[in-house]
Amino acid sequence: MPAIHPDVEFKQFLEQQRFMIQCSASSKRYVFYPRVIAPGTGVDDLEWVEASGLGTVYSTTVVRCKPPKTDYNVALIDLKEGPRMMSRVEGIEPDKVVIGMPVKARIADDSEVGLHIVFDPLDI
Repeated sequence: MPAIHPDVEFKQFLEQQRFMIQCSASSKRYVFYPRVIAPGTGVDDLEWVEASGLGTVYSTTVVRCKPPKTDYNVALIDLKEGPRMMSRVEGIEPDKVVIGMPVKARIADDSEVGLHIVFDPLDI
């Protein structure tokens, strides 16, 4: 039986410029961070699905840095599909990010962490 590595699969999707999350075929509940079994139920029927990329800021904090580095925010984002994920909101000053702000996911490439999901404010 081949080894299962959902974290590796997730990174491969990012390389294809696709934001994918998992969904249980039996419960229809979405899951993030990638895993082998669904939390709470233990079922192993997780399938990859395209995330809408839409979300709402659940909480946020500003990380203050010494120059020359710039301050940034760390935010918990409630995805439209249900899961909550940690990320950051870009394209806006870190202290302007507010709870309840609608955001849209984007795949970013950072030399320190590689490909990852960040969010931009959603213009309404």
